Amino acid sequence: MIKFQRQVQIEKCERGCKLQQPRNKKKKMLQQLKLHSLPLSSSTLLSPQNRSFFSPNSLPFTSVTPKPFSITCRHSDLFDNKTFSSTSSPPPSSSSVGALPPRVYVGHSIYKGKAALTVTPRPPEFAPLDSGAFKISREGYVLLQFAPAIASRQYDWTRKQVFSLSVGEMGTVISLGARESCEFFHDPMKGKSDEGKVRKVLKVEPLPDGSGHLFNLNVQNKIVNVDENIYIPISKAELTVLSSIFNFIMPYLLGWHTFANSIKPDDSRGGNNANPTYGGDYEWNRM
Repeated sequence: MIKFQRQVQIEKCERGCKLQQPRNKKKKMLQQLKLHSLPLSSSTLLSPQNRSFFSPNSLPFTSVTPKPFSITCRHSDLFDNKTFSSTSSPPPSSSSVGALPPRVYVGHSIYKGKAALTVTPRPPEFAPLDSGAFKISREGYVLLQFAPAIASRQYDWTRKQVFSLSVGEMGTVISLGARESCEFFHDPMKGKSDEGKVRKVLKVEPLPDGSGHLFNLNVQNKIVNVDENIYIPISKAELTVLSSIFNFIMPYLLGWHTFANSIKPDDSRGGNNANPTYGGDYEWNRM
């Protein structure tokens, strides 16, 4: 009887162990499911019930310390250097005449079978005064360059001859009628020891058919023994273009643009005292 009772107890124990094994497996599976389904909130992660799941020993990877990071805004450099450059730029120097841009070279050319003509402006010159202002010392002019032709559409610019056209002479060319002519004489050595040795004559005469004018430049230079005569026909349309160029550039050659740019809103007098003999202000005061 005793052996029979022990055998029955052993069988019950074996049955209980077999029943507990699947139960333990179920518990482990439920724990794993809870681990994967936990919400990513700080309260859940730090709760006492879940601390065992997130202990350093239970995780398959090592802990990673967060690295500090920074954000750089590139737009600050853009706005500081480009957008607001006009406000931070230094004021223009008082020793310059107006706010002049970098020098630009321009010109207009006319090409014909016998010669080519190029027209280029030359700016006026200014002299500083003791008061810090500027006074025009030499008016600007338009330089006419004549080059003879050596072949079809080929010109010898090494033999070019030049003629400086003043503002008054430009006015004469502008006012020319279809049948009118004019003539200009220059002596570049006037007032010097070689006066009379260089003689330049520019004649502008109407063409026989009335289609335009003939520009004829004759240069006699006894210093270098040169006697050159270059002529080029200018049509009505081409003369109209030249007249338009002269009309536009003349105020700049006289320096009037620098005077206009120097006018300030707080300038109460607004007088132009470049010429000490000018008495316009007194004339207005007498009225």
